Amino acid sequence: MRSSWDSPYPEAATGLQVRPFRALTYRRRDPGHLARVSSPAYDLVTPEGRDRLAAADPHNVVRLILPGVASGADGPGGDGLGRSVAEAAVTLRNWEQAGVLERDAEPALWVYALSPADGAPDTVGWLAAVELPPAGSRAVLPHEDTFPGAVEGRRALLEATATDLEPIVLAHDPHPGLPALTVAAQEGPPTLEVTDADGVRHALWRVSDPALTGLVTAALADTGAVIADGHHRFAAARAHGAQAILALVTPMGPGGLRVHPIHRVVPDLSLGEALAAASAGFRATELRVGAGGPAEAVERWISVPGEVGLLVSDGSRVVRLDSPSADVLDAVPAEAPEAWRGLDVVLVHHGLVHRLWGRADDDGAVLIAHGLDEALAGARSRHGVAVLLRAPSPADVAAVARANARMPRKSTLFVPKPRTGLVLRPHGD
Repeated sequence: MRSSWDSPYPEAATGLQVRPFRALTYRRRDPGHLARVSSPAYDLVTPEGRDRLAAADPHNVVRLILPGVASGADGPGGDGLGRSVAEAAVTLRNWEQAGVLERDAEPALWVYALSPADGAPDTVGWLAAVELPPAGSRAVLPHEDTFPGAVEGRRALLEATATDLEPIVLAHDPHPGLPALTVAAQEGPPTLEVTDADGVRHALWRVSDPALTGLVTAALADTGAVIADGHHRFAAARAHGAQAILALVTPMGPGGLRVHPIHRVVPDLSLGEALAAASAGFRATELRVGAGGPAEAVERWISVPGEVGLLVSDGSRVVRLDSPSADVLDAVPAEAPEAWRGLDVVLVHHGLVHRLWGRADDDGAVLIAHGLDEALAGARSRHGVAVLLRAPSPADVAAVARANARMPRKSTLFVPKPRTGLVLRPHGD
């Protein structure tokens, strides 16, 4: 059996192969309409959120990415896909025939700028059709494990619709000539513009000039990339036998993405039971929870440089676990690359959740929470505990990928995320 840090491909140096494509977009392009018909990425939409998006407009893209899902329902692999990918294919075809969606007459690349509401630097990249690298290529490197069920769910949707409904995100090596090309492509008003519910402004410029797109594709051919978001969709495209995939290609480092942590919730485990088991391998120290509640205590801990360990909470109390024992450290495979063994999420996955708590890392035993409030609320509602982590750095993620390793599934949340529904890529592009 291949271990999670063994590469399935031999070493080879090839760069990103990107090309323009004929996009499928909503015919109405005013910001208000785009706000009503677009959606967060499928894996960030809860069943209740799906209902709200579907109610916002009869043509909201959530009807394509999560077809047939009602509140409380779930789909294959726990990805919320629901019962009917055929429904999505029919809906997509009907929208195109009715003129709700229209296909570009000629291929283009798209510059995509995301401007966070908190004043953080913009993230700017290129939407392109990225060819799936052949065996032997290291042009696109994953850094996280995937679940077969979730991959199959996305593959079935891809097969039914023959369309990339939302982009994956790739973080590419810096290239000295690319920033100037990206700036030059943003002349004039954007082709598409919308501000999402989190206050992030999404602005896209369609770029069809062959001279400019040729320079961009040549520059990116000199770079490699790490998958920042979309591991299941990338694996689904491979399983489907697709030739290319829609991707937002952004630089690694300045002008690129930031990494937020993804937390865990272990249901049906009281804090007392969790700490009793964890004390066999960690030192436990309870943190003071003031008037601001547990979230404030966690944020205060995160903000202190040099803090070590991880936090466990039942949604009310907060306890730090640090100083792992030799037995806990031995749970992390010694033959794995150093970049991988040093990750907090790896220690949690192997040493805490598996060894001390005796839980398998599957959908029912360990739940994923994309934010602190979601994690604390999940601990309370599921009568369990939240495991709260710091985010790895982009450099950590790149080091793991280049060491041919895989983080446990859902280890990183790269932000900001592109908005789903602004640009689609039919496979007959």
